[in-house]
Amino acid sequence: MRKDSLTAPGSGRRPCALTIAGSDSGAGAGIQADLKTFAALGVYGVSALTAVTAQNTWEVRAIAALAPEMVQAQIEAVLEDMGASAVKTGMLANTAIIQAVARCMTHWQLPLVVDPVMVAKGGDHLLEPEAVAALRAMLLPLALVVTPNLPEAEVLSGLRVRTLEEMREAARALHALGPRYVVIKGGHASGKPVDVCFDGEGFIELSAERVQTSHTHGTGCTFSAAIAAFLARGQGVEEALRNAKEYITGALQHAPGIGRGHGPVEHFWQWQPSLKYSPKNAK
Repeated sequence: MRKDSLTAPGSGRRPCALTIAGSDSGAGAGIQADLKTFAALGVYGVSALTAVTAQNTWEVRAIAALAPEMVQAQIEAVLEDMGASAVKTGMLANTAIIQAVARCMTHWQLPLVVDPVMVAKGGDHLLEPEAVAALRAMLLPLALVVTPNLPEAEVLSGLRVRTLEEMREAARALHALGPRYVVIKGGHASGKPVDVCFDGEGFIELSAERVQTSHTHGTGCTFSAAIAAFLARGQGVEEALRNAKEYITGALQHAPGIGRGHGPVEHFWQWQPSLKYSPKNAK
């Protein structure tokens, strides 16, 4: 991924992507991670907030979901005016919000990346258990790409998912629910983090060296946001997946080391020299 690849395609209008997700007060995941990813990849990000969380790198202390009418109003406000070339979802919190998002996506028919966020790094639930059925029945059929990790793939498919062959079997099961591409992320497995992608006909594997770090907060959000960003830039799905894999690997390698727990990744790693900037009058 080269810096000169971040120039806007086509008419010169900067591509726009929408994130529908929760707020992370630690800014490593959720809306904050998505918007940073969009910006890092040359895409203008707009957002629809679904919930507010009080969290840091150790724990989620409190969660407050927004009214579904407010979520829908945000989506409609930005899409009616600013538009978007791709959409991604993250934390959706409950069934009513999933229903509101599904109504909007059915109307707008935009390329949709669904990150089925269920549990935070510390184990706190970010999706009500009874909402899983709504996610499976209402949102996955609308998705261009769905990106579960191994635990999420197990919940959604009802299958044990540990090995590569089990990942393939789960991908087939999830594809049958309607998404065009299923990407089961292998970060929770041992060895190299191999992601398995299935498009209904064949498999591709996305592999990278494992980065030994505890600073992994927001990796799923960042990966799915990167896919949406590259789709918004006009890339095909497989190219977007490969570039997103490269991007998240670099973000892990350059993690800033913030926090005492599962710290955030570095969303602007490819611009590292600019991070050293300081004003002339700084003391």
